[in-house]
Amino acid sequence: MTITQPDLSVFETLESEVRSYCRGWPTVFDRAQGSRMYDEDGHEYLDFFAGAGSLNYGHNNPVLKRALIDYIERDGVTHGLDMSTTAKRAFLETFQNVILRPRDLPYKVMFPGPTGTNAVESALKLARKVKGRESIVSFTNAFHGMSLGSLAVTGNAFKRAGAGIPLVHGTPMPFDNYLDGRTPDFIWFERLLEDSGSGLNTPAAVIVETVQGEGGINVARAEWLRKLADVCERWDMLLIVDDIQMGCGRTGAFFSFEEAGITPDIVTVSKSISGYGLPMSLCLFKPELDVWEPGEHNGTFRGNNPAFVTAAAALETYWTDGPAMEKQTRARGEQIEEALTSIVEENRPAIKEWRGRGMVWGVEFHDKDRASAVAKRAFELGLLIETSGPEGEVVKLLPALTITPDELDEGLRTLARAVRESA
Repeated sequence: MTITQPDLSVFETLESEVRSYCRGWPTVFDRAQGSRMYDEDGHEYLDFFAGAGSLNYGHNNPVLKRALIDYIERDGVTHGLDMSTTAKRAFLETFQNVILRPRDLPYKVMFPGPTGTNAVESALKLARKVKGRESIVSFTNAFHGMSLGSLAVTGNAFKRAGAGIPLVHGTPMPFDNYLDGRTPDFIWFERLLEDSGSGLNTPAAVIVETVQGEGGINVARAEWLRKLADVCERWDMLLIVDDIQMGCGRTGAFFSFEEAGITPDIVTVSKSISGYGLPMSLCLFKPELDVWEPGEHNGTFRGNNPAFVTAAAALETYWTDGPAMEKQTRARGEQIEEALTSIVEENRPAIKEWRGRGMVWGVEFHDKDRASAVAKRAFELGLLIETSGPEGEVVKLLPALTITPDELDEGLRTLARAVRESA
């Protein structure tokens, strides 16, 4: 692909140096549809990024777009704080009937601010309020957000350093297979809990991702998650599952913890819950935990009604027949796994490991700079992929759940070429 030098002057002179994704993809995007993005010069890119998991149903999904346009054209409420609106009612009823009841999940629904990190902040705050304790246990290589409470339970040293102040009341424990299977699960955690001299204050809660996306696509075994739920129950700690990136069908089932057969006390959801890339997040919790005072946790944009509209449409369209959606995602996941097997065989000396679940996969390279080189070459070839892991050593695949088999095959062939040509 021949790319003319785009006009980036206003971004480079006016926008903060904090910008990141645009540095890896140095073009000016203009429109997008499905799994394709187009820059202002008409170049086409196949999207294996999907808005960092916010676009599970693709860009400008026509069903969701129609629902949104109809709502706006009839002057539906846009901004409503936590006022009752017809859009919110429609979403809540759909969420209850399509998602919660079929799974026998009793959760109350809270709308915090519209970002994932705000959902996590509300979960941590609620856990501390319920248990009357301040300590939270998280896991190595976790990522839970960029605000201070979320950073305190995030593992990445670079992101943590950005806080500028001590990050307290969080204690990391080894994630599944962090110690390469050399020790029994949770032996260190439970020993600290048992020993009054360990220095670990009894935690209010444990927060975990079933698949660590930003941490490098580290997949927790269902057995490990069940053991964690058991530890939390025996030691009177709440279990919080951060399903912000892995929820909404990314791993197959709507919630990523379903396969493990556990029912977390609190679940955070964001990214693809709106279905259209509109800001929206949920904090779900068991009814007995609903000890909030009115207004105790709020936010001006927690009532994003256009997001409620597209969220309800997404649930009705893709999850009324949940098994069909799960089956499709698992089939696409098998297609990815088969292609990655070939890529690994072709480049075995360079590749340390590959792993994933559903439609989230990662390829880890021995040379920690190789992943960035692969992503750069992929962009030149018309494929958008990002890197993850503590040192950016993992190429991360996060295509839309609605991508066609042909588009998926096209992107995987481009990835294989990018790996070859980045050596």
